[in-house]
Amino acid sequence: MGRMHTPGKGISSSALPYRRSVPTWLKLSSDEVKEMIYKFAKKGLKPSEIGVQLRDSSGIAQVRRVTGNKILRILKKKGLAPEIPEDLYHLIKKAVAVRKHLEHNRKDRDSKFRLILIESRIHRLARYYKSTGVLPPNWKYESATASALVA
Repeated sequence: MGRMHTPGKGISSSALPYRRSVPTWLKLSSDEVKEMIYKFAKKGLKPSEIGVQLRDSSGIAQVRRVTGNKILRILKKKGLAPEIPEDLYHLIKKAVAVRKHLEHNRKDRDSKFRLILIESRIHRLARYYKSTGVLPPNWKYESATASALVA
């Protein structure tokens, strides 16, 4: 599968463990893992950061294997999920950073072009999330108010 705005056809991906069962050396129960997830979410960590934290500190490679649900689904049940999806949040954050750069460097045409590509990805992703019901139908990306979304 090709990339959206580059000629690359990268094939790198993570290698998941073959066995789908919980490792025998893991002594944490499903409820304990969920409590850890809630604690990290209340600290302000995003779902992917929670997964990295659990992997590195507690040795939980796949939360889904232990709890039966993914991190985001667990957070949604508890009402701790972020308002906008994480991938969209990071694209908006990148667009805000490029726009800030362009305020100081008006002649940087490459950055201006890259900003157009980033914002087109934002609009495409927003259209998908509106159709799936993750975002409300009246949600709209506006560059003027974008810095408030990521702050």
